[in-house]
Amino acid sequence: MKKFLIAGNWKMNKTMAETAQFVEDLKAENPANPEDMALLVPFTDLVTVRDSLQGTGVKFGAENVHYEPSGAYTGEVSVPMLKEIGVDYCVIGHSERREYFNETDETVNLKLKALLENGITPILCVGESLEVREAAGEQTFVASQLVADFEGIPAVEAAKIVVAYEPIWAIGTGKTATPEQAEEMCAFIRGVIGGMYDNETANSVLILYGGSMKPGNAAELLEKPDINGGLIGGASLKASDFKAIADAAASLKC
Repeated sequence: MKKFLIAGNWKMNKTMAETAQFVEDLKAENPANPEDMALLVPFTDLVTVRDSLQGTGVKFGAENVHYEPSGAYTGEVSVPMLKEIGVDYCVIGHSERREYFNETDETVNLKLKALLENGITPILCVGESLEVREAAGEQTFVASQLVADFEGIPAVEAAKIVVAYEPIWAIGTGKTATPEQAEEMCAFIRGVIGGMYDNETANSVLILYGGSMKPGNAAELLEKPDINGGLIGGASLKASDFKAIADAAASLKC
């Protein structure tokens, strides 16, 4: 049976009170497969979301982390800090982190290793810009990200990583990625991982689509063979929309 993960990436949104209310709204929506859902929230919301989600089956995680366990890194949060809270997931290498905060493949690799060593599942983001896409360099670019990000990670650990493909070229540009384009790149990503390791490892990796998945297009995207879910931005901020996307995934498991 195909595995799914519908992960809501809240970015810099929602206070603790708003987080608690969101979870109450989500509970009222009664999603079909809560174990396939996760909320990825700002650091200040982690304890609130953990406590509010108790007994629901929905998992939770952070949006970033530092690779060092401690030190003079003002404003940063370490993996042991996240582990103490009990997070299930942590996003790393998001396009916004790469663009605005100088995240590199080297630091992504260090974060991947630190998270895996501590039993937290990384959600690794990769994807190409409009400039790269228009130059027909998207596969070369994404493959280079994957090779650098997975450097030194053994197959048994690589199989635990979730990869999210972000078509940066279709975010805020007025362009749209079709389900066929999304599947093409997700299949390519699986193939690259298979080449680095083996098919068993590649098939164990969940590959999410991070390009504006919404209730209206979720089913068409999720039915594609190499798309295991979505890294959901705006549509994850409203409980009914987030539930609708999760239910689209649940319907495909029947």
